[in-house]
Amino acid sequence: MTNQASFTLRNRNPDVLTCIANLSNDEVFTPPEFANKMLDTLAGAWAASNNGANLWADKTVRFLDPCTKSGVFLREITSRLTQGLDKEIPNLEKRVNHILTKQVFGIGITQITSLLARRSVYCSKRANGSHSIVKSFASDDGNIWFKRMKHTWAGEKCKFCGAGKSVFDRAAGLETHAYAFIHTDKISAWVSQQFGVNMQFDVIIGNPPYQLASDGGTRDVPIYQRFVEQAKMLQPRFLSMVIPSRWMASGLGLSEFRQTMLEDRRMLELVDYPAANDVFPGVEVKAGVCYFLWDSAHSGDCKVTTIRGAEVVGPVQRKLGEYDVFVRDARAVSILHKVLAHDETSINTILARDKEFGWTSNFDGFHEKERSGDLPIYYIRKMKRDVGYIERDAVTKSAQMIDTWKVLVPQAFNGGDGLPHQILGKPLIAPSPSVCTQSFLFFNVRSRKEAMSLQSYYTTRFFRFLVSVRKITQHATHSTYVWVPMQTWDRTWTDEALYAKYGITLKEQAYIDSQVRAMNLDDSADE
Repeated sequence: MTNQASFTLRNRNPDVLTCIANLSNDEVFTPPEFANKMLDTLAGAWAASNNGANLWADKTVRFLDPCTKSGVFLREITSRLTQGLDKEIPNLEKRVNHILTKQVFGIGITQITSLLARRSVYCSKRANGSHSIVKSFASDDGNIWFKRMKHTWAGEKCKFCGAGKSVFDRAAGLETHAYAFIHTDKISAWVSQQFGVNMQFDVIIGNPPYQLASDGGTRDVPIYQRFVEQAKMLQPRFLSMVIPSRWMASGLGLSEFRQTMLEDRRMLELVDYPAANDVFPGVEVKAGVCYFLWDSAHSGDCKVTTIRGAEVVGPVQRKLGEYDVFVRDARAVSILHKVLAHDETSINTILARDKEFGWTSNFDGFHEKERSGDLPIYYIRKMKRDVGYIERDAVTKSAQMIDTWKVLVPQAFNGGDGLPHQILGKPLIAPSPSVCTQSFLFFNVRSRKEAMSLQSYYTTRFFRFLVSVRKITQHATHSTYVWVPMQTWDRTWTDEALYAKYGITLKEQAYIDSQVRAMNLDDSADE
């Protein structure tokens, strides 16, 4: 078999990396088609900033994938360089040897993915093996490095990634998921040690691990942001990564990362997929995924595109840091501007906080039958709403909230990725006195009449649309409601009345209708 045939064998159908990408797995592999979309975006930006130059015809550019899984980015980069450098280096063997020894570098995230990546890029799990298409590597790794690392424990957590010691302090020979790239506070020195002194990467690109399993809490720990932060520390010319979109408005411990991303004027392009299935078939990533292109030489607004199925919105030039969270769909911005221009008090001023009465969703310290002096306690268990009873003396937190009328609203509502979406679960009016578990947030008002008025407002598309621009996961927290303005609770609110009050155009109304479906309280409760 000739070198040419060996190198192009990957083009046979089906592509094994496409098959791997379709597996539902803890490690989300990147489909080749999507990797190439990111590379196309990169190449376009390179040409725009280099007088039309072809990135793939430059033999001096260095690429790093710091979170190599299948090796798809490195493989596709190698393929493009092989074509682009055919005139600069006519001999195929010398060309491939130059590309893979001088231009393309990776860091495996696990032992098995490093082997898979080398197989994808070098056609051999050992870079210096007899089947490798590179003949000058002295080591098994070549330029795709991997070594099993240990976490650095500071108490019960890793000081670098936040992993829980009880889960990830594993026996020798087991994967620790202590990803090398983010387990150092001197990343430049570390890279120089692994790949050579004064190693400067022009492009860093990849799809980092998204999270680590919880060590007993209710939510997994995100880690993708740490890869982004470390990559920036290496000062590449361009940085591109595909990451979960929840950083835009939510995410455990992501407030600082979100602020940094939104305020970073070097963000050149952002492409957002609200439904992750459009990128990773068969893999669920709640709130979708996005990829961004960061350009160290750029200082200005960001070109934003939103893609859901066949619908493409943008690109639109936007200031990412206009608000404390990112409004994903550019079509929502004009509506938000109109509402906020009224400068009204937010409805979250009468909205309870999480666990207002101190009880978690699994609290069961109540009884089923009412006794004299008991309070009704509202809860959700196994997706079913119910009411129990509890002594007034058992309420030790927010006792002043007991004797108010309440509009209870489920804290969590999923309903899938399809549009139009209900956004929020259906409300429930609770009389005074009453309490609830963490399953519900609640708006507190003075009477049943006010509760009925507020409930009518909540069920409008207008109300739930304003929640949707901040609600990026199934959970609607106190801050999710901050852009919903207060109204007077002396009437039945309708979308028509609200659209007239805020000057919402027919086109904007049609957009809201396309995003938010009607809520019918006569139907059975939909959690």
